[in-house]
Amino acid sequence: MKTNILILGTLSCALLIACNSKEKKTEELYEPTTAIVEDPVERGGYLLNSNGCHDCHSPKKFTEKGMELDPDRLLSGHPANEELPPYDEKTAKSYVLFSMGLTSTTGPWGTSFAANLTPHATGLGTWTEDQFINCIRKGLYKGLDGSRPLLPPMPWKHYANFTDNDLKAIFAYLKTMKPIENIVPAPIASKMN
Repeated sequence: MKTNILILGTLSCALLIACNSKEKKTEELYEPTTAIVEDPVERGGYLLNSNGCHDCHSPKKFTEKGMELDPDRLLSGHPANEELPPYDEKTAKSYVLFSMGLTSTTGPWGTSFAANLTPHATGLGTWTEDQFINCIRKGLYKGLDGSRPLLPPMPWKHYANFTDNDLKAIFAYLKTMKPIENIVPAPIASKMN
């Protein structure tokens, strides 16, 4: 009988140790890791490319695979020479119309055009980091106090949730882009207002 209890006791002890060491391994797997200091430009590229900036700010082209980003005009905004198709102004208050490349949007506010985000003078070339942060935090054109608000569909309230370091990283990344000359048209106010 003593032998059975000893074996049972040893087995229980081994089971307890095995369970505890599995718990320990599980805890180690899910333990938060310490933050790794990343290159701000790489971080900015990751944030920009994973948050839909290309959807509106990069012209598209049609290929055999469908609509794709135009690699020669990344983040250059609405093409200055692109003519918009006519639309029904009477019903413009009841829908939103995107251009084929998604770089312009027409709705109840009028027509807005995606900005040139490249470091060319026609884009962000003369902007300061503070202007960029102010633009995103407050939703102001060129980040200038007293300027007009950013127009739909720019989701600046979403991007305003980024930390200052995230916004600085995005700005640093944008400054490394190929500068593209493209004077984006001014917004067109709605005739229905």
